[in-house]
Amino acid sequence: MTKLSLSVLDLVPKLEEVSYETALKEAAVLAQSAEAWGYNRYWAAEHHDLENLSCASPEVLLAHIGAKTSRIRLGTGALLLPHYNPLKVAESFRLLAALYPGRIDLGIGRAPGGSAHASMALSGNFLQNVADMPKKMRALIKLLEDRYVYEDERVQARPFPEIQPDVWMLGTNSKSAGFAAEYGTGYVFGQFMSERDGAEVLQTYRESFHPSSLQDRPRTMVAIGVICAETETEAQQLLRSAKLPGPERSGQEVQAAEPQRRLVHGTPEQLKTELLELADHCGSSEFLVFTPVQDYGKRLESYRLLADACLK
Repeated sequence: MTKLSLSVLDLVPKLEEVSYETALKEAAVLAQSAEAWGYNRYWAAEHHDLENLSCASPEVLLAHIGAKTSRIRLGTGALLLPHYNPLKVAESFRLLAALYPGRIDLGIGRAPGGSAHASMALSGNFLQNVADMPKKMRALIKLLEDRYVYEDERVQARPFPEIQPDVWMLGTNSKSAGFAAEYGTGYVFGQFMSERDGAEVLQTYRESFHPSSLQDRPRTMVAIGVICAETETEAQQLLRSAKLPGPERSGQEVQAAEPQRRLVHGTPEQLKTELLELADHCGSSEFLVFTPVQDYGKRLESYRLLADACLK
């Protein structure tokens, strides 16, 4: 029987009328609780100038959360590489890897993470930056392999941690899967933001995978929206108020319009059954769980109930 592995994807929301300080404290509480309940990873997302989202710099948040946890892996879901210089990214994540040995994941994405004007204010011409993504990926990998050269001079990303960060690519289609396969990284399929069949995209990645010094075999996760409650009635109530990234639609609208499991809800045992079925369908047993419940306490309880059903 498939054994499930669960990880947390946190958009670091500022719910209701709380302060940003409170929202960031709730992120740390979620990470600490997830560690205690047996989750494998806590990943924070990057966003810029988006209302009610609190994390523009996930690597800073991870440094804080690392000091408050001891086991759980910490990563970005995702760091938006088109905005940044690869040397700075490699330096930042090697520093995290030296601070928290064996616990750091560098999850990379290609999205802007905000409005057009926010993206231009951050890094200029975003479309050109996306076009430069292959060049940036090659540079990043060479930096992590200590074989990067600039104008015939070797440049190294310091410090040198004993255990390198694990590198993952996140995406919602075959193009991102192709990037991950070409550069020999892990791949996370963003089911909660995609209309594609995850099994098809993940198979494309596995079939095209080229072993690298980063990893010698394909590794996959599926990112999915999950709402867990003690009763079906309560899960349905939480679904009605849930909000997913993208166009302004409630969780119920998304779930009704897109039955391909962008967002699943139910009791712990119902969700365990559904996740096991999805794991068999996609050939991936680790889920990066995003829970869009608009109440911190109920969000935390959803993660606890899911862990009780799937991880014990």
